Amino acid sequence: MTVTYTLRTPIEHNGTTYQTLTFREATTGDLIVADKFDGPNGKLIATFASMADVPIQVFKQVPMRDFNRIAVAVADLMGEEEEVGGAA
Repeated sequence: MTVTYTLRTPIEHNGTTYQTLTFREATTGDLIVADKFDGPNGKLIATFASMADVPIQVFKQVPMRDFNRIAVAVADLMGEEEEVGGAA
């Protein structure tokens, strides 16, 4: 399962233009990458960059409006499942 998000404004980095970001399901490897960064925001941004297979420098340029929409769009890919049938 993947989610593709089209950025409002393309991001350029090292000669590559990023107009869309395609996110795959998060893996434990993404968490290991995220652990190299400080704070919850740094970890989340690193996780998203890893899920989209883009350099962290690209994801640091994502406007907050896009970031908030990406967070909602990829929530299901983060491994958070809703409880089925009530309390566990």
